[in-house]
Amino acid sequence: MHAAWNDFKILVLDITTKDLSASCPTMTSLCLGPFLAVSDPVSSRAFGGHITRKCFPKQVHFHSRSVVFSSILCSATLSVLPELEEKQIFDGEKANLLVRDLRKGFDSGRTKSYEWRVSQLEAIIKMLKEREKEITEALYKDLAKPQLEAFISEVSQAKSSCSEALKELKQWMKPERVSTSITTFPSSAEILPEPLGVVLVISTWNFPFLLSMDPVIGAISAGNAVVLKPSEVAPATSSLLANLVEQYLDNSAIRVVEGAVPETTALLEQKWDKILYTGSARVGRIVLAAAAKHLTPVILELGGKCPAVVESDVNLQVTARRIIAGKWACNSGQACIAVDYVITRKEFAPKLISALKDELEEFFGKDPLESKDMSRIVSSNQFARLVKLLDEDKVSDKIVLGGQRDEKKLKISPTIILGVPEDALVMQEEIFGPILPIITVDNIEDCYSIIKSRPKPLAAYLFTNNEQLKKDYVDKISSGGILINDAVIHVATRGLPFGGVEESGMGCYHGKFSFDSFSHRKSVLYRSFDADSSIRYPPYTPQKEKLLKAIISGNIVQIILALFGWS
Repeated sequence: MHAAWNDFKILVLDITTKDLSASCPTMTSLCLGPFLAVSDPVSSRAFGGHITRKCFPKQVHFHSRSVVFSSILCSATLSVLPELEEKQIFDGEKANLLVRDLRKGFDSGRTKSYEWRVSQLEAIIKMLKEREKEITEALYKDLAKPQLEAFISEVSQAKSSCSEALKELKQWMKPERVSTSITTFPSSAEILPEPLGVVLVISTWNFPFLLSMDPVIGAISAGNAVVLKPSEVAPATSSLLANLVEQYLDNSAIRVVEGAVPETTALLEQKWDKILYTGSARVGRIVLAAAAKHLTPVILELGGKCPAVVESDVNLQVTARRIIAGKWACNSGQACIAVDYVITRKEFAPKLISALKDELEEFFGKDPLESKDMSRIVSSNQFARLVKLLDEDKVSDKIVLGGQRDEKKLKISPTIILGVPEDALVMQEEIFGPILPIITVDNIEDCYSIIKSRPKPLAAYLFTNNEQLKKDYVDKISSGGILINDAVIHVATRGLPFGGVEESGMGCYHGKFSFDSFSHRKSVLYRSFDADSSIRYPPYTPQKEKLLKAIISGNIVQIILALFGWS
């Protein structure tokens, strides 16, 4: 590098910062980094000026509007526009100011109106229509998610959620009339849904668009101000969400904060009116502990090992296709409701594996690592974690299909392992990837003890034509949700709540349940000044006592007797 620069003659070029980082990224990082307090290669978007680059022997000096460097026998003169600002650190103080600003907007009352809620929901619909291509492109950058899968599982679902809210919002907002008792006669009562206030949504990376926008849609429908913290593990989608929210929605009430652990920590230090977090149980505990300091209610959407029990009386081809759809075609298994492991009869396992193999080849070809229809693993860290699960001594010799991996592409082929021991890592943690263990049993009823030996899952699946087995499974298995003869698609049913139980989460959302989760159901009783009986006031005479007890009991005969002074 140094020798190459020594060979240069003095050369003056006007180039953009993008040109500079492309031609000499090391120089850009070393030279401009300290000046600008950043270490990434500089992009032209960071400045509104140009760089004049010169190469000449040892010369270094600084002045107010330019900087010259020559530590590697190269200099760059940077023209900085006056409006240039250093990157702001988002700390607890900034987070506090943000919450105060949004609370001020909420307290003005504007987010409570039906008109404001509708305007924001319509803006989201418009955003989804106009920017669909950019959304699917961002999802491809983050996860190599196929365009159709991205549209169906993220864009379309967000659009459906928004359309339902627009259609039903007036009905959701209506006070619910409640009957009153004789003790409050004459009176009327109602339950009034009101927004909670300023809420925080912390989303995750596996469905980074849907799991950001769906809760935000619910929070807006309920009339709240919202802060969205997208996952930094899906940076393209996070950046796009920040831009789209800024362009399309009311920034006095709806904001996006990008960042990682420091930014999330700063946000969690604040007092919110509700927090919705989607992610791992480990981080869920951190969120819950932070919320407890302010007695903030939370919705935790976590996960767990979601089982699929397969009886031998099924349509084998359809079952195989639906398991594949609920595992490998579901973001390459990177979903909290993906099939995590299968339980089936020992004698039926070879038939099931053969059917899965045939259908996998039909879907993804003979070399699934080259398939454009399968998402990649989100990061090198996640890739390494999955490889560790596969390479464990207890597991590596149990692979009956797949196991190939491409670290450069961050892809692992659909992998089936048979007869893995219970104490293997792959059976101790949520897999969250394209690995499917199959556990065999002598009797299908043995599935209950296996499933119950683990924390309650977010979803549990059963494939059978046996009606009694269906009833028993629903009755005996506790999970966030249950789906019979399919996988995953129950979350697309808006009339059903989506949420976990115990370690798979708490609280729920989707459709009306989102509105309810971000609302407070306020009890209101209306009375007039008429019929103000002295019976409720001291002094408490025996006659009053008899009448009050009769009224409380609701027995009309006793009330009449008490009024006449009869026992």
